[in-house]
Amino acid sequence: MKKTILFFAMMIAGLIHAQSTIELKGNVVDEYKKPVESATVFLSVLKDSTLIDYTITNSKGDFNLKLKKQARPVFFKVSMLGYTDYVKQFDDLNANFDLSEIQIKSVMTNLDELVIVADIPPIRIKKDTVEFNAASFKVRPDANVEELLKQLPGVEIDADKKITVNGKEVNQILVNGKPFFDEDGKIALQNLPAELINKIQISDTKTKKEEFTKKASSSNNASINLTIDEDKNKGFFGKVMGGYGSDKRYEGSLLANYFKGKQKISVLASSNNINASGFSMDEVFDNMGGGRGRSGSFGSSGSGGSGITQSNMVGLNYSDEFIKDLSTTGSYFYNSSDSENKNRSTRINLLPSGEFTTFSNGATNQNSESHNGNFSVEYKIDSTATLFVSPKLSKTFRTSKSISDQYDVDDRGSRLNESNSEAYNSSNSLNFSNQIRYSKNLKTKGQYFTVALSNQNTTNDGQNRNESATRFFNEPDQDDFRKQYSKTRSNSDNYSLELEYSQPIVDSLALEFNLGYDWTNNVQEERVFDFDDASQSYVQPNVDLTNYYTTQIKVLRPITAIRISKSKFNLSLAPGLAITQYDVNAVYKETDIDFSKKYILPAMSAYLNYRFTKSLSVWGSYQYSAQMVDARSVLDYEDVSNPLNTVIGNPDLNPNKSHSTFLSFRNYDFASRSGYSFYLGGSYFDNQVVTYSIYDENRKRTTTYRELSGAYSYMLGGNWNKSYTIDEHKIRYGIDMRYTFSNSRGFTDGTLYEAQATSISPRVYLSWDYGDLISIMPSYSYSSNTTDYKNYAVSSATNFTHRLNLQATTYWPENWVFGNDFGYTYNSNIASGFKRDFYLWNTSLSYAFFDKKFMAKVKVYDLLNQNISSTRTIDPTAIVDSENTVLKRYVMFSLTYKLDQFGGKQMKNERPNRGVRDGAPRMRVRSM
Repeated sequence: MKKTILFFAMMIAGLIHAQSTIELKGNVVDEYKKPVESATVFLSVLKDSTLIDYTITNSKGDFNLKLKKQARPVFFKVSMLGYTDYVKQFDDLNANFDLSEIQIKSVMTNLDELVIVADIPPIRIKKDTVEFNAASFKVRPDANVEELLKQLPGVEIDADKKITVNGKEVNQILVNGKPFFDEDGKIALQNLPAELINKIQISDTKTKKEEFTKKASSSNNASINLTIDEDKNKGFFGKVMGGYGSDKRYEGSLLANYFKGKQKISVLASSNNINASGFSMDEVFDNMGGGRGRSGSFGSSGSGGSGITQSNMVGLNYSDEFIKDLSTTGSYFYNSSDSENKNRSTRINLLPSGEFTTFSNGATNQNSESHNGNFSVEYKIDSTATLFVSPKLSKTFRTSKSISDQYDVDDRGSRLNESNSEAYNSSNSLNFSNQIRYSKNLKTKGQYFTVALSNQNTTNDGQNRNESATRFFNEPDQDDFRKQYSKTRSNSDNYSLELEYSQPIVDSLALEFNLGYDWTNNVQEERVFDFDDASQSYVQPNVDLTNYYTTQIKVLRPITAIRISKSKFNLSLAPGLAITQYDVNAVYKETDIDFSKKYILPAMSAYLNYRFTKSLSVWGSYQYSAQMVDARSVLDYEDVSNPLNTVIGNPDLNPNKSHSTFLSFRNYDFASRSGYSFYLGGSYFDNQVVTYSIYDENRKRTTTYRELSGAYSYMLGGNWNKSYTIDEHKIRYGIDMRYTFSNSRGFTDGTLYEAQATSISPRVYLSWDYGDLISIMPSYSYSSNTTDYKNYAVSSATNFTHRLNLQATTYWPENWVFGNDFGYTYNSNIASGFKRDFYLWNTSLSYAFFDKKFMAKVKVYDLLNQNISSTRTIDPTAIVDSENTVLKRYVMFSLTYKLDQFGGKQMKNERPNRGVRDGAPRMRVRSM
């Protein structure tokens, strides 16, 4: 009965709402009666210019604005860059209204000076950029930039904080055109207040060369540029947070920013032992991560990750323009971490002669300390030339201690071998890289010349102590016992020179001549010493394991590219050659081994970007590549460093050669605020180097390398999403789908096999915001993975997973925030002894006081104390189940202090109505 009453109540509410909704439609044309596409149509309150709703005209100039009846005076506007605004006032809107044809006129630019003052519309669509006016999108008080981005149509941010714009992944986020610590932008998204932002500009990601030469982007990624409100680009803001909880869990963070015009200085620091690599990234859940069960391997249960890590970090970011046309930006990070992990795994090895199983356990403790600095300078020499320099330097010191044991059993359960080991490793590495690019535009439009020089130099010194014992039950005379100390040293020097000249043939056609030269020199040395019982030290050289080898690769890359650039499409075809000299020299068992070969290989890359309309586009690419195989693979000697696997090189190997293609189709209709995209791609190997292993009766391997052709893979997928607003209700929903197939070929125990793997992964999601009071985001994903074998011990292997997540946050009563993140994961085919399903529930409750400068919070991670990390990985030769140490339930109390002061005034705690008519944002256009 209750359900029936609820059903009818919902129907009545829907009918009432339908009766209160009206339509405002029309057609926008220019003075020549031609339709105007992507003009912004919006309705605002006459009293204070508060935005009611907006839409965009389609390719025919039509629009249809659905909104609630308005009993107050409103004004209707049509705005388009380069055209005069159309404005109409309504005393009220109580019924459908057809404005029929609306004519807007082009702005005349033949006057000495023309000034246009107009309200800024919520959205503008230019040739290759979508620009949103931040003030037009309502967010909660104290919201960060991430919350602002979530309000924009076509923008999606998933549980892993990956941002997509209508299915196109965002790989660069800038602040006033500059990186904020890093180009991935995560620090900016989570810590810059939304109130600070003036505009959000979304475009295709461009390289420095493409930016300077004004060429169309060749990338299939998107870039977001956040522009700061000029009135607030001078001041100080930041926050400091500290927390302590049960099981001695703690976290603390500091972020301080000083902005003054083009000068920006930011300092951040953090310390915690809750597996957070940086400082707090979420106002509600901090570093708890959520109940989403994320992991890199498919078929996983649990929250993913390995071990428990204590980490510390300090960072500095600086950008400025010291003199005109000379801009600089740089950052420095210090990081340290201490991680502990225990792992157990079961590996079913699939062989034509029958399977055997490996059981292993291990415990590891790792420590690292690193310094990372980067700096970039861009100097505009004059209107035709620019110089860009970007050096980077990093230094890292790592140590690790590990204890492990494992044993193999046959299909009857009888032990074949067992081994245990203790190891201590340390390494000290230094890496320096630099990029110098000079670009010059010549007399003719589209004619330019660039020269680029880049280098990467790496040095790594290591020390290793290892004690191991390996026993073979069928052949005890093969038992292997080791107690060794080794020193390793490696140097890698890479230099690249690139010259490019572009010559336009006609306005839309150009030839590009590119000549590249790459020089690589790698040196690796390992000296191994056995333990001497008499002297109790490592003094006996081990000739069998000591080795030294150098690799030198020289590549000359002549390429001639054809580029066609039209208003709607861009096409590039770049055929060329890779003339390669490959030389390897090694000293092993006091014997010199040489390998030298010259290759003349084809190279080809192409891409197409076609825009049917300003919102609908297709992007495609093709690439043929040849990759040199690892030097150790082509050296004709036996590597016996692993007592369970002897490796022998094959000097007859040729490079890996492959074809890869990708095609994507995207469309987003800003009028209906819905969009879709789909993609497909694949690769095919002409030649692929694979391992060739033979197992003896003790399951000890002897491995070499062979060549195969015919392996291929492909994928296809897509997504659809829609958003709309009804009164205080803001709703978004969508669906993702991904299908992958791979046909791999290889050898196991000397037998050729084929494995065909199929994966299907659909996902549905929904978000609902009710004003500033509540936010609910449920999602569900399913993953099915099947591998079929030919000429193999088993015919197939399969598993599937379910993942359900519900995130709910309430912002009522005032100053209180209550967040819950609940996840459930089920894996159908985890091995015996590993848990198949689990729940992860994180919750937090916070209270803001003293004018919201302070925030007190209590949070509970893994409320049900069920967190696990179990994964199943299926590959063509094995099925592996693994479990690692994970962070378990803890309770933490924290206090956060915020300071926001711009233009000499304290920022208000709620986003002001920047649409007030007397102080509304205005656009000024000058024409000289």
